[in-house]
Amino acid sequence: MEVYLDNSATTRVSEGVMQIVEKTMREDYGNPSSKHIKGVEAERYLREAKERIASTLRVTPAEIFFTSGGTESNNWALVGAAWANRRAGNHIITTAVEHAAVLQPLSMLEEFGFRITHLPVDSLGHFDPEGLKRELCDETILVSTMYVNNEIGAVEPVAEAGKIIAAYNRAHNRSILYHVDAIQAYGKFRIWPKKLGIDMLSVSGHKIHGPKGVGFLYIKEKTKIRPLVYGGGQQGGMRSGTDNVPGAAGLGVAAMEAYTDFEQKVASMLQCRRRLIAGLKEIDGTWLNSEEDESKGAPHIVNCAFEGVRSEVLLHALEDRGICVSSGSACSSNKKIPVSSVLQEIHLRKDLLESAIRFSFSDRTTEDEIDYTLEVLKELLPVLRKYSRR
Repeated sequence: MEVYLDNSATTRVSEGVMQIVEKTMREDYGNPSSKHIKGVEAERYLREAKERIASTLRVTPAEIFFTSGGTESNNWALVGAAWANRRAGNHIITTAVEHAAVLQPLSMLEEFGFRITHLPVDSLGHFDPEGLKRELCDETILVSTMYVNNEIGAVEPVAEAGKIIAAYNRAHNRSILYHVDAIQAYGKFRIWPKKLGIDMLSVSGHKIHGPKGVGFLYIKEKTKIRPLVYGGGQQGGMRSGTDNVPGAAGLGVAAMEAYTDFEQKVASMLQCRRRLIAGLKEIDGTWLNSEEDESKGAPHIVNCAFEGVRSEVLLHALEDRGICVSSGSACSSNKKIPVSSVLQEIHLRKDLLESAIRFSFSDRTTEDEIDYTLEVLKELLPVLRKYSRR
């Protein structure tokens, strides 16, 4: 039996996405910048994809910009906004548990004189909105937080943060921007940036059954941001380079599919989550790192540490039984399993830091697959613990 429980790393591309990607590569392969009929056809795919994505966010298509994926979207939002607004201040606020695609660009900006504040989190990975309020100042130009933590599934208080930033802007006649990394949240939550006070939103295609190598950045109209890529003037000069029509078209379909029968899909993931958590709690020596409260935890991520077993050993033992899981962020693992900075920030016991496994679902995950996984864990753990003591 094959069980894929690493959907936070990537997802299987849907049939609808594959069909449109093949069509735009095999038949409608024109360059959107070309003036002939093939170019016009290709441009239509881009326009339709933007319309589909925009409708899921309740924004305008003109506010959607295609990128090479979530990493580029995050880098563009942070670096582009920082340089565009540096005359207004040099202070940027983020959290201690952000993805490397946020933390590393901010580290680079720090080298250029920007001051970065990292908000701490509680034992389940949530930052305190009151802490954000205390850190806002006359030099603050940008706040960046994730919507859902990619390792433990903590749902951050984005709505509260948006209200705090908006209130500060009104009271102090400021224009502090709010960027949200929604790479693990889009398709699992209804996200309406204008209602939440979000100025920029990053999304990646391959997390929602779309193609790899494509994503988008929502940029609210009139937001001050500089391009990162210059040259051909594509996407209104905001992101130059020949448009990735197959990727964009596939992402548009994936976005549309993600929000079709949305409630049923989320309910299916939640049921798998409940079943897995209940089963894990029956196993001796387990430590749940994810929020049990479904209003504060994502429907598709459960992180658990297993006493006395290294995550790398358990990962491969599960793999031998046809079960694919992760030890954390696929982007930072690079095949070697490091100690998670997220688990360190939530103050997980030191002896458990190298024993955590992330299980992540999609709406395709079945309860039978969860039951099989629990059955295998109950069989493997006593054996692995026995050998680890020797």
